[in-house]
Amino acid sequence: MDNEYIIKYVDALQVLDSRGDPTIEVIVKTVGGGIGRAIAPAGASRGKYEAVELRDSDVRKFKGKGVTKAVNNVKNYVAPALQGIDSRRQRDVDRIIIQIDGTPNKSQIGANTAIATSLAVAKAAADTAKIPLFNYLGGARAHILPIPMLNIINGGAHAGNELAVQEFMIVPIGFDSFSEALRAAVEIYKELKTYLKAKYGALAINVGDEGGFAPPMTMVREAIEALINAIKAAGYDVENQVRISLDAAASQFFIDEKNVYKIDGKELSKEELLEYWKQLIEEYSLLSIEDPFHEEDFESYAALRRETKDRVIVVGDDLTVTNIVRLNEAIGKGAVTGVIVKPNQVGTLSETMDFIELAKSRSIITIISHRSGESEDNTIAHLAVAVSGPFIKTGAPARGERTAKYNELLRIENYLGSEAIYAGKIYRF
Repeated sequence: MDNEYIIKYVDALQVLDSRGDPTIEVIVKTVGGGIGRAIAPAGASRGKYEAVELRDSDVRKFKGKGVTKAVNNVKNYVAPALQGIDSRRQRDVDRIIIQIDGTPNKSQIGANTAIATSLAVAKAAADTAKIPLFNYLGGARAHILPIPMLNIINGGAHAGNELAVQEFMIVPIGFDSFSEALRAAVEIYKELKTYLKAKYGALAINVGDEGGFAPPMTMVREAIEALINAIKAAGYDVENQVRISLDAAASQFFIDEKNVYKIDGKELSKEELLEYWKQLIEEYSLLSIEDPFHEEDFESYAALRRETKDRVIVVGDDLTVTNIVRLNEAIGKGAVTGVIVKPNQVGTLSETMDFIELAKSRSIITIISHRSGESEDNTIAHLAVAVSGPFIKTGAPARGERTAKYNELLRIENYLGSEAIYAGKIYRF
């Protein structure tokens, strides 16, 4: 019966993320007994155009990072407005959330409040229907398992070393299944650990926020060479089976007052940085570079595309922040061939899906992504399958908040059985 999908109950509480910081969990129950829980993630490296998360700013508790205001917003404003609504009417739900907030960047109730509620409603509807979330969101076409982009050396805002580039990723493309690709990634991760410990000592295998190692490196090439060593030591081919990608997060090492980028101990102009990226792409056949310039410089992104003749996927994250307005600007300027999709950057599932649809309509590659502050919530694993990827970024194959997503993808692959297709088999980059 349709009334089974009616939202009966909405509640929220303060829980902890992977950095030990508070975050909000929202719980939604339907008349039919469906339950949805969703936890808002948090980023360390944030684009300035992201929707704004709400924190308490009471320094006496959690050093000002508490989310009791966000929790109270759910209890006092969101819950009463959503009770009685059909949980399947996701756009209506999200429109109500947006109207309650009333700001362009979710700053009134908080993007963390908004996304946790929006996702919890979708999960409650799926649970009421007694089908997996990926199936509820994507229908019968949802059977493609994404290619994981695993950040196994951390730098920038995710680590305490001197590497300017934030993420050094391995991308196991050349495999027949997601489970085989993940196995290869784990084996490479283990070889990297052995290599780093032998070369730099035991402290080099400490891990950063996303489970990757944070060795005492300063040079970008040094980190890339370590990845290549580990890939080969594990018995895999760097060209055909496992590629390398970077998340530069260049806004983090851009010095605004000087209009230069500080990388590898040097200060480079945007033109010099462009040449630097071109050299790395040529040397290492990089698959993708995310945020290679700061978040306002659409023109340099476009120049990198032109001058590399699209041999590398130029990815926007801080540039586009899962925001349709920013994506349209990037499209108009020819700035990107790929985009990061982080639901909490925009605040609702509907807006996230609209962003994905726009990207796909312009043949822009979508990469569903975690944040550095994560939880055991595995929603993005389902989202990646629902929209047919082709990529997912969710960290190294270590730390429970990262493996929660990989394990869920393994479960989905098992659930789909012979219908499961690995994106690496059908996409060519």
